[in-house]
Amino acid sequence: MLVAAGHAALLSSQRVAASATLAAARSGGRTRLARLFQEGAAKIRMPCVASDPLEAVLINTAGGLTGGDRIGWNIEAGAGASVSVTTQACEKLYRAASGRAESSIALVAGEGARIAWLPQETIVYDGSAFVRRLQVDLAARAEVLIVEATIFGRRAMGEKVGRADFHDSWLVRQHGRVIHAEAFRLGPETGEALLRPAVAGGAGAVATVLLVAERAGSSLEAARDIVGAAGGASAWSVAGTGKLLARLSAEDGYGLRQRLVPLVGLLNGRAGLPGIWSL
Repeated sequence: MLVAAGHAALLSSQRVAASATLAAARSGGRTRLARLFQEGAAKIRMPCVASDPLEAVLINTAGGLTGGDRIGWNIEAGAGASVSVTTQACEKLYRAASGRAESSIALVAGEGARIAWLPQETIVYDGSAFVRRLQVDLAARAEVLIVEATIFGRRAMGEKVGRADFHDSWLVRQHGRVIHAEAFRLGPETGEALLRPAVAGGAGAVATVLLVAERAGSSLEAARDIVGAAGGASAWSVAGTGKLLARLSAEDGYGLRQRLVPLVGLLNGRAGLPGIWSL
Protein backbone atom coordinates (compact mmCIF):
# COMPACT_ATOMS: atom_id res chain seq x y z
CA MET A 1 0.00 0.00 0.00
CA LEU A 2 1.35 3.46 -0.93
CA VAL A 3 0.73 6.18 1.63
CA ALA A 4 1.03 9.88 0.85
CA ALA A 5 3.76 11.63 2.81
CA GLY A 6 2.55 13.16 6.07
CA HIS A 7 -0.51 10.93 6.23
CA ALA A 8 -0.90 7.82 8.36
CA ALA A 9 -2.33 4.71 6.83
CA LEU A 10 -5.53 3.68 8.52
CA LEU A 11 -6.03 -0.05 8.28
CA SER A 12 -9.34 -1.49 9.38
CA SER A 13 -9.20 -4.95 10.90
CA GLN A 14 -11.15 -7.73 9.28
CA ARG A 15 -14.28 -8.53 11.27
CA VAL A 16 -16.20 -11.75 11.70
CA ALA A 17 -19.48 -11.94 9.77
CA ALA A 18 -20.71 -15.51 10.13
CA SER A 19 -23.86 -17.58 10.37
CA ALA A 20 -24.90 -21.21 10.31
CA THR A 21 -28.19 -23.10 10.12
CA LEU A 22 -29.01 -26.66 11.09
CA ALA A 23 -32.43 -28.16 10.37
CA ALA A 24 -33.42 -31.63 11.56
CA ALA A 25 -36.44 -33.81 10.79
CA ARG A 26 -37.92 -37.00 12.21
CA SER A 27 -37.61 -39.84 9.70
CA GLY A 28 -37.32 -43.62 9.94
CA GLY A 29 -37.83 -43.63 13.69
CA ARG A 30 -35.09 -41.14 14.57
CA THR A 31 -33.92 -37.58 14.09
CA ARG A 32 -31.92 -36.96 10.92
CA LEU A 33 -30.14 -34.00 9.38
CA ALA A 34 -32.38 -32.25 6.85
CA ARG A 35 -30.39 -29.13 5.98
CA LEU A 36 -27.01 -27.62 6.86
CA PHE A 37 -25.70 -24.16 5.93
CA GLN A 38 -22.40 -22.61 7.04
CA GLU A 39 -20.91 -19.23 6.25
CA GLY A 40 -17.70 -17.61 7.44
CA ALA A 41 -16.32 -18.59 10.83
CA ALA A 42 -19.52 -20.37 11.93
CA LYS A 43 -19.19 -24.14 11.59
CA ILE A 44 -21.38 -27.04 12.76
CA ARG A 45 -20.16 -30.57 13.30
CA MET A 46 -22.15 -33.70 14.26
CA PRO A 47 -19.93 -36.25 16.02
CA CYS A 48 -22.54 -39.03 15.82
CA VAL A 49 -25.24 -38.50 13.20
CA ALA A 50 -27.02 -41.77 14.11
CA SER A 51 -27.81 -40.59 17.66
CA ASP A 52 -31.16 -39.41 18.94
CA PRO A 53 -31.25 -36.63 19.89
CA LEU A 54 -29.11 -35.44 17.02
CA GLU A 55 -26.08 -33.82 18.66
CA ALA A 56 -24.52 -30.76 17.04
CA VAL A 57 -21.32 -28.96 18.02
CA LEU A 58 -20.97 -25.29 17.12
CA ILE A 59 -17.52 -23.92 16.30
CA ASN A 60 -16.41 -20.31 15.93
CA THR A 61 -13.17 -20.72 13.96
CA ALA A 62 -12.27 -17.08 14.69
CA GLY A 63 -11.44 -18.19 18.23
CA GLY A 64 -13.51 -15.52 19.97
CA LEU A 65 -15.42 -12.28 19.43
CA THR A 66 -14.48 -8.63 19.66
CA GLY A 67 -15.94 -5.27 18.65
CA GLY A 68 -17.61 -5.36 15.24
CA ASP A 69 -17.90 -9.16 15.03
CA ARG A 70 -21.29 -10.70 14.15
CA ILE A 71 -22.24 -14.36 14.44
CA GLY A 72 -25.61 -16.06 14.12
CA TRP A 73 -26.84 -19.58 14.88
CA ASN A 74 -30.16 -20.98 13.63
CA ILE A 75 -31.44 -24.34 14.85
CA GLU A 76 -34.67 -25.89 13.55
CA ALA A 77 -36.24 -29.14 14.78
CA GLY A 78 -39.16 -30.42 12.72
CA ALA A 79 -42.22 -32.15 14.21
CA GLY A 80 -41.16 -34.89 16.61
CA ALA A 81 -37.44 -34.27 16.09
CA SER A 82 -34.93 -33.87 18.93
CA VAL A 83 -31.72 -31.82 18.72
CA SER A 84 -29.02 -31.17 21.31
CA VAL A 85 -26.64 -28.29 20.63
CA THR A 86 -23.40 -27.40 22.39
CA THR A 87 -20.14 -25.61 21.55
CA GLN A 88 -16.64 -26.93 20.97
CA ALA A 89 -15.25 -24.61 23.65
CA CYS A 90 -16.09 -21.58 25.74
CA GLU A 91 -16.88 -18.47 23.71
CA LYS A 92 -14.39 -15.71 24.55
CA LEU A 93 -15.31 -12.01 24.46
CA TYR A 94 -12.12 -10.01 23.94
CA ARG A 95 -11.36 -6.34 24.55
CA ALA A 96 -13.07 -4.18 21.94
CA ALA A 97 -11.18 -1.27 20.40
CA SER A 98 -14.49 0.02 19.02
CA GLY A 99 -18.04 -1.16 18.53
CA ARG A 100 -19.42 -4.34 20.05
CA ALA A 101 -19.65 -8.02 19.24
CA GLU A 102 -23.10 -9.41 18.51
CA SER A 103 -24.49 -12.92 18.66
CA SER A 104 -27.98 -13.90 17.51
CA ILE A 105 -29.56 -17.28 18.19
CA ALA A 106 -32.85 -18.51 16.70
CA LEU A 107 -34.37 -21.79 17.88
CA VAL A 108 -37.49 -23.16 16.16
CA ALA A 109 -39.19 -26.36 17.33
CA GLY A 110 -42.13 -27.96 15.52
CA GLU A 111 -45.00 -29.85 17.13
CA GLY A 112 -43.72 -32.33 19.69
CA ALA A 113 -40.09 -31.44 18.91
CA ARG A 114 -37.34 -30.78 21.43
CA ILE A 115 -34.25 -28.57 21.39
CA ALA A 116 -31.57 -28.49 24.08
CA TRP A 117 -29.41 -25.35 23.76
CA LEU A 118 -26.35 -26.20 25.88
CA PRO A 119 -23.34 -24.04 24.93
CA GLN A 120 -20.28 -24.07 27.13
CA GLU A 121 -19.57 -20.95 29.17
CA THR A 122 -19.06 -17.46 27.76
CA ILE A 123 -15.88 -15.83 29.14
CA VAL A 124 -15.99 -12.04 29.46
CA TYR A 125 -12.67 -10.17 29.33
CA ASP A 126 -11.99 -6.68 30.61
CA GLY A 127 -12.88 -4.01 28.04
CA SER A 128 -15.21 -6.23 26.01
CA ALA A 129 -18.58 -5.17 24.60
CA PHE A 130 -21.19 -7.76 23.69
CA VAL A 131 -24.87 -8.15 22.81
CA ARG A 132 -26.62 -11.52 22.58
CA ARG A 133 -30.19 -11.99 21.36
CA LEU A 134 -31.92 -15.34 21.81
CA GLN A 135 -35.29 -15.95 20.16
CA VAL A 136 -37.24 -19.19 20.52
CA ASP A 137 -40.43 -20.22 18.71
CA LEU A 138 -42.20 -23.37 19.90
CA ALA A 139 -45.15 -25.20 18.39
CA ALA A 140 -47.66 -27.28 20.37
CA ARG A 141 -46.11 -29.77 22.80
CA ALA A 142 -42.61 -28.64 21.83
CA GLU A 143 -39.92 -28.46 24.50
CA VAL A 144 -36.78 -26.40 24.94
CA LEU A 145 -33.96 -26.46 27.49
CA ILE A 146 -31.75 -23.36 27.45
CA VAL A 147 -28.51 -22.92 29.39
CA GLU A 148 -26.36 -19.80 29.30
CA ALA A 149 -23.42 -19.54 31.70
CA THR A 150 -21.09 -16.54 31.91
CA ILE A 151 -17.69 -16.16 33.57
CA PHE A 152 -16.49 -12.62 34.25
CA GLY A 153 -12.74 -13.15 34.17
CA ARG A 154 -11.07 -16.46 35.03
CA ARG A 155 -9.95 -15.95 38.61
CA ALA A 156 -7.57 -18.91 38.55
CA MET A 157 -5.74 -17.10 35.72
CA GLY A 158 -5.64 -13.82 37.66
CA GLU A 159 -8.10 -12.16 35.26
CA LYS A 160 -10.33 -9.35 36.47
CA VAL A 161 -13.16 -7.52 34.73
CA GLY A 162 -13.45 -3.84 35.65
CA ARG A 163 -15.14 -2.26 32.66
CA ALA A 164 -17.20 -4.19 30.14
CA ASP A 165 -20.59 -4.01 28.46
CA PHE A 166 -22.65 -7.19 28.50
CA HIS A 167 -26.23 -7.34 27.21
CA ASP A 168 -28.30 -10.52 27.02
CA SER A 169 -31.96 -10.72 25.96
CA TRP A 170 -34.27 -13.72 25.61
CA LEU A 171 -37.70 -14.02 24.00
CA VAL A 172 -39.57 -17.34 24.03
CA ARG A 173 -42.92 -17.86 22.27
CA GLN A 174 -45.26 -20.83 22.12
CA HIS A 175 -48.22 -20.83 19.70
CA GLY A 176 -47.12 -17.27 18.93
CA ARG A 177 -47.68 -16.22 22.55
CA VAL A 178 -44.82 -14.84 24.65
CA ILE A 179 -44.23 -17.17 27.59
CA HIS A 180 -40.82 -15.90 28.70
CA ALA A 181 -38.89 -12.67 28.17
CA GLU A 182 -35.94 -11.18 29.99
CA ALA A 183 -33.16 -8.67 29.47
CA PHE A 184 -29.90 -8.66 31.45
CA ARG A 185 -27.46 -5.78 31.19
CA LEU A 186 -24.20 -4.98 32.95
CA GLY A 187 -21.79 -2.14 32.29
CA PRO A 188 -19.82 -0.14 31.82
CA GLU A 189 -18.66 -0.52 35.44
CA THR A 190 -19.23 -4.25 35.44
CA GLY A 191 -16.74 -5.06 38.19
CA GLU A 192 -18.52 -2.76 40.64
CA ALA A 193 -21.95 -4.02 39.63
CA LEU A 194 -21.01 -7.66 40.28
CA LEU A 195 -20.20 -6.78 43.90
CA ARG A 196 -23.74 -5.60 44.63
CA PRO A 197 -25.90 -8.11 46.54
CA ALA A 198 -28.80 -7.63 44.12
CA VAL A 199 -26.56 -8.45 41.12
CA ALA A 200 -24.05 -11.18 41.98
CA GLY A 201 -22.84 -10.47 45.53
CA GLY A 202 -19.20 -10.70 44.44
CA ALA A 203 -19.64 -13.87 42.38
CA GLY A 204 -17.54 -14.11 39.22
CA ALA A 205 -19.69 -16.65 37.39
CA VAL A 206 -23.44 -16.81 36.81
CA ALA A 207 -25.86 -19.00 34.85
CA THR A 208 -29.49 -19.00 33.80
CA VAL A 209 -31.30 -22.24 32.99
CA LEU A 210 -34.77 -22.38 31.45
CA LEU A 211 -36.85 -25.50 30.76
CA VAL A 212 -40.14 -25.21 28.89
CA ALA A 213 -41.97 -28.55 28.98
CA GLU A 214 -45.12 -30.05 30.43
CA ARG A 215 -42.94 -31.99 32.91
CA ALA A 216 -40.98 -28.93 34.10
CA GLY A 217 -42.68 -28.55 37.47
CA SER A 218 -41.93 -32.14 38.50
CA SER A 219 -38.20 -31.34 38.63
CA LEU A 220 -38.48 -28.25 40.84
CA GLU A 221 -37.55 -29.71 44.22
CA ALA A 222 -34.61 -31.67 42.82
CA ALA A 223 -33.44 -28.55 40.97
CA ARG A 224 -33.58 -26.49 44.15
CA ASP A 225 -31.49 -29.07 45.99
CA ILE A 226 -28.80 -28.78 43.29
CA VAL A 227 -28.87 -24.98 43.00
CA GLY A 228 -28.60 -24.47 46.76
CA ALA A 229 -28.40 -21.12 48.51
CA ALA A 230 -26.30 -19.39 45.83
CA GLY A 231 -29.21 -19.08 43.43
CA GLY A 232 -32.81 -20.13 43.15
CA ALA A 233 -35.37 -21.99 41.06
CA SER A 234 -39.09 -21.54 40.40
CA ALA A 235 -41.71 -23.25 38.25
CA TRP A 236 -45.01 -22.14 36.70
CA SER A 237 -47.78 -23.37 34.46
CA VAL A 238 -48.06 -21.10 31.44
CA ALA A 239 -49.84 -21.26 28.07
CA GLY A 240 -50.77 -24.89 28.52
CA THR A 241 -47.24 -26.02 29.34
CA GLY A 242 -44.76 -25.80 32.21
CA LYS A 243 -41.76 -23.56 32.80
CA LEU A 244 -38.84 -23.97 35.20
CA LEU A 245 -36.33 -21.14 35.63
CA ALA A 246 -33.12 -21.44 37.66
CA ARG A 247 -30.35 -18.95 38.32
CA LEU A 248 -26.98 -19.86 39.77
CA SER A 249 -23.93 -17.94 40.90
CA ALA A 250 -20.49 -19.00 42.10
CA GLU A 251 -17.10 -17.54 42.89
CA ASP A 252 -15.61 -18.90 39.68
CA GLY A 253 -16.32 -21.08 36.68
CA TYR A 254 -15.25 -24.28 38.43
CA GLY A 255 -17.65 -23.71 41.31
CA LEU A 256 -20.44 -22.94 38.85
CA ARG A 257 -19.89 -26.17 36.89
CA GLN A 258 -20.04 -28.22 40.08
CA ARG A 259 -23.76 -27.41 40.25
CA LEU A 260 -24.55 -26.68 36.62
CA VAL A 261 -23.52 -30.14 35.38
CA PRO A 262 -25.92 -32.10 37.65
CA LEU A 263 -28.69 -29.57 37.00
CA VAL A 264 -28.41 -29.98 33.23
CA GLY A 265 -28.24 -33.75 33.68
CA LEU A 266 -31.48 -33.62 35.67
CA LEU A 267 -33.41 -31.38 33.29
CA ASN A 268 -32.17 -32.94 30.05
CA GLY A 269 -33.64 -36.33 30.92
CA ARG A 270 -32.28 -39.41 29.16
CA ALA A 271 -30.18 -37.25 26.80
CA GLY A 272 -27.97 -36.23 29.73
CA LEU A 273 -24.92 -34.05 29.12
CA PRO A 274 -23.27 -33.41 25.75
CA GLY A 275 -20.22 -35.66 25.47
CA ILE A 276 -17.93 -32.71 24.80
CA TRP A 277 -18.68 -31.21 28.25
CA SER A 278 -16.59 -33.96 29.87
CA LEU A 279 -13.50 -33.38 27.71
